[in-house]
Amino acid sequence: MPRSIVIGNGAILITFDDKLVMRDFYYPYVGQWNHIMGHKNNLGFWTEGKFAWIDDPGWERSLGYLQDSLVASSRAVHRELALAIESTDAVHYRENVYIKRLQVRNLSPREREVRLFFTQDFSIDETEVGDTALYDPQLHTIYHYKKNRYFMINGFTGARRFDQYATGTKRFGWAEGTWRDAEDGVLSGNPIAQGSVDSAISFHFRLGPGAEQTVYYWIVAGRNFQEVRSLNDFVWIKGPQRLLEKIQAYWRGWLDQGPHSFADLPEKATEIYRRSLLVIKAHFDRRGAVIAAADSDIMQTNRDHYCYLWPRDGSLVVCALIRAGYRDLVKSFFAFCANALTKGGYLLHKYNPDGTLGSSWHPWLGPRQLPIQEDETALVLYAFWQYYERFKDIEMASEYFHTLVRPAADFLAGYFDPELELPLESYDLWEERRGIFTFTAAAVCAGLLAAAKIADLLAEKESAWLYRERAGRIKKGIEKHLFNPAAGRFVRGLIRDDKGDFCRDETLESSVMGLFLFGILPVDDERLVKTMEAIEAGLWVKTHVGGIARYTNDYYFKSSEDIVKIPGNPWFICTLWLAQWYIARAVDPAGLAPARALLHWAAVYTLETGIMAEQLHPQTGEPLSVAPLTWSHATYVLAVLDYLEKYSLLTGEPYLL
Repeated sequence: MPRSIVIGNGAILITFDDKLVMRDFYYPYVGQWNHIMGHKNNLGFWTEGKFAWIDDPGWERSLGYLQDSLVASSRAVHRELALAIESTDAVHYRENVYIKRLQVRNLSPREREVRLFFTQDFSIDETEVGDTALYDPQLHTIYHYKKNRYFMINGFTGARRFDQYATGTKRFGWAEGTWRDAEDGVLSGNPIAQGSVDSAISFHFRLGPGAEQTVYYWIVAGRNFQEVRSLNDFVWIKGPQRLLEKIQAYWRGWLDQGPHSFADLPEKATEIYRRSLLVIKAHFDRRGAVIAAADSDIMQTNRDHYCYLWPRDGSLVVCALIRAGYRDLVKSFFAFCANALTKGGYLLHKYNPDGTLGSSWHPWLGPRQLPIQEDETALVLYAFWQYYERFKDIEMASEYFHTLVRPAADFLAGYFDPELELPLESYDLWEERRGIFTFTAAAVCAGLLAAAKIADLLAEKESAWLYRERAGRIKKGIEKHLFNPAAGRFVRGLIRDDKGDFCRDETLESSVMGLFLFGILPVDDERLVKTMEAIEAGLWVKTHVGGIARYTNDYYFKSSEDIVKIPGNPWFICTLWLAQWYIARAVDPAGLAPARALLHWAAVYTLETGIMAEQLHPQTGEPLSVAPLTWSHATYVLAVLDYLEKYSLLTGEPYLL
């Protein structure tokens, strides 16, 4: 199930599904740890003996955000209960505080009592073993804790605090959870429970015909009781309504450094551009990791998740932020990568947000067959040059040349097959196969050229010569070995046959677009043009949904055996690469029309909240795999900025960022 709403502040990331149920609560790192684990912090309503949870099918929901902010604003109506609600949800931009404002309206022609229930289903540090949930009568709060993780829950309506509470056992023995206790409209008042536990609180109020009541609810997170108590006091002193207003103002100010003119792009496209920046920000940890996705439902299919920093994904996300002008945010990413760099000068598969090594399925085969995707190391260098070129930060260039740029570039220059003049084998960007791939070679070439430019800045002449020479040889290797003259196009890569010899992998592959994305070949190169024509013709999904597949017969979440019509599911990233190609090729404003259509396509297939998935079902257009995918949003940002710059160049209209 996709996550329709994400909110956060760089230390907390919270997600909600399309039923308005809180499903993930990450703290103290974005993406680590998930203290709900895809279960439910739910919301229930009781009136006149009837009860419904917010995920009950009787609700009609409309989800969204307040304009230009990470403040969610959603509505729902339940005809049988004759209740309407408006929910506003936000995480404070600085303090570890989540706030909900819930406005409940009586749609009945008579006065009624309404009871509102909040449940808390925490599995602290991703396990329920040893958790404690308790009611504090002095503070009149509920809190859950284990070791150095504390979550305090509180709220009020009018002049009243919550009326009832309960703690209890969940998913153990015969106990389903304290949430069951709420369904009769009365909580037991059990003050403490330990082990696998949950809790609930309730607010009671009477509503006349058409009347409305506002309830404020919050969760604060900290390392100990003193910290959460202080944050609880912070909410009381400042007031949750005032805090919500300040949070909204902060996000509008954060977005204000972007473009204010979007040429001839439709309003929907510009909305998704701004929403994409906010979604990226929510997935960016303060200490430098930008996770791929926070949607924990993916664990139902592969028993792992996307809450990792892949250096490749992170580099391309950072490129989008650099282009959009977010200097301070991206600096921590390079510090993270410098710290993660191995002694050999390469980055490994993926990393946890705290900097430790993430899970992997790449085997260690020896010193010349490392378990890496070489593009991940190369693209960090590519992004670093983008940073310097945008901000002219010579201090950063000097500081990181010795700790990041030179060791990584030396590795790339040495991890090289002199006979083929190509990088040695590694895993492809999709992490599915081992070989020498066009995308990887293009990324390594771009990374070495970036390192050479940085070396030039610092008068490191020998290093600059080495990196530029090696990049030139790799470009020759790409043209010689990764181009098929008979087919008239570049191939996916080289793989070993049964005899151990390299042969061309002719599979039509969208990532070959890296040749133009990283500037390895000019856009008017005839070989590249024919390659792009083949990709568009062969990988376009020939249903009403459309979009570009990753490659022919893509197996990941495969939904059809008709690979002629549906070569694979459409991916936002691959489709937006095609948009970038049309932008790069345009020689007049009319030439931008195909790109504008693809940007509109991407905007249309977002969720109603502006969230982009990894891929779409080719026949229904529904999101598949994780949603949101940070890389999808970053590619949209890059494509829009490419469009605006090219539009300005072709029309003479000023473009300021």
